[in-house]
Amino acid sequence: MPSANAIPFFPTAGALALRLAPLAPLSFAAARLARSLGRRHPALFKRLGDQTGKTFLLDPTDLPFAFLLSPRPEAPGLKAVRRSSAGSWDARIAGSLAALIGLVHGAYDGDALFFSRDLVIEGDTEAVLALRNAIDNEEIDLARETAALFGPFESVALRPAHGLAALAARWTGVAFKRPERGTWE
Repeated sequence: MPSANAIPFFPTAGALALRLAPLAPLSFAAARLARSLGRRHPALFKRLGDQTGKTFLLDPTDLPFAFLLSPRPEAPGLKAVRRSSAGSWDARIAGSLAALIGLVHGAYDGDALFFSRDLVIEGDTEAVLALRNAIDNEEIDLARETAALFGPFESVALRPAHGLAALAARWTGVAFKRPERGTWE
């Protein structure tokens, strides 16, 4: 596993460019991804139990926007929002994009990130712990989940999705796919 001291930050030039980007296309893609995750990983919501009614603000601090996650089994939602208009939430999880995605992929230990202050938790900590445990159990690969959005063409889309994930990782330092077992240093 990479050490917590080596967590990269999204490039400043890229973050500045994203300030001008409209959030509607990103929200559309994020919502589709959330619904697909719900179909492909129903155990994710079962593990959340009573916490499925909560709203989580996922706040990549090196990007000019955040995401509101509503992990409701019947209609999971993920929406890109400007921080100033995020509205109310039950729990906030903040850290660099690499740290947040690294948690999803199992590249970083959440406890180590929290105690090193690379990850900030606010609000309902019980909900955050339930979300973390549910995600850990599912071993989600965001590149594979993105390819799944292509339905019957998932197998065709998987190779380009992994290629784009590798290219994005080289540019940003963010691992957009789960590594094969045993490849973390």
